[in-house]
Amino acid sequence: MTESFRLGNDGIYRCDAFQEFVWQKHGFGTREASPPADVTLRQIHSSNVLNANGLRNRELEGDALITDEIGKSIGVRTADCVPVLLLDCKNRALAAIHAGWRGTAAEVARHAVEKMASDFETDPADIYAAIGPCVRDFCYEVGPAVSEQFKRWFPDQESGTAGHKLNLPEANRRQLEAAGVRGERIFDCGLCTTCQSAQFFSYRREPENPGRMVAAICRLA
Repeated sequence: MTESFRLGNDGIYRCDAFQEFVWQKHGFGTREASPPADVTLRQIHSSNVLNANGLRNRELEGDALITDEIGKSIGVRTADCVPVLLLDCKNRALAAIHAGWRGTAAEVARHAVEKMASDFETDPADIYAAIGPCVRDFCYEVGPAVSEQFKRWFPDQESGTAGHKLNLPEANRRQLEAAGVRGERIFDCGLCTTCQSAQFFSYRREPENPGRMVAAICRLA
């Protein structure tokens, strides 16, 4: 289900549900523009979640960042993988997640929720989540070795076969819900990076020169 996201005049998408929290700013980039990110990671398709407080840009390897520091924008780079931004509406902690199929299989989104809880006392029920532009199932066919790893999230789907359509954003949505995030607080833009070539870079479409979009979030107060 496509939720309410808006494309700004600056070429960046934003989630309407996040906009009520005036103490933050966030965005999902396009070919035209991306939001600034003070701290990113050397992404390795893992479940590694790091606290960005005190980190320098690209200092460490990992695939998700959390922070409660005012004025520090954290971000991830994607070109088909799933970008997820998390917002703790009570404690004002934030997360930026890069979830490709390997990171999703390793439950990087769940690890981010757990890291927010351990470092910032975040209650998962206080989290709002925004899932940005990424490859969608209708454009993402995988082989049996990959599809088999997602059987636990899609038990009703036939897996382990060639030509399986993998729904990565839905897998991340289900992981967030299992981690305690309320379903009504998870918002998915529904946009596909692979087939919407005018707006988005795509590694699957242009593997030799895909470009990257940035998804980022910052606490302002």
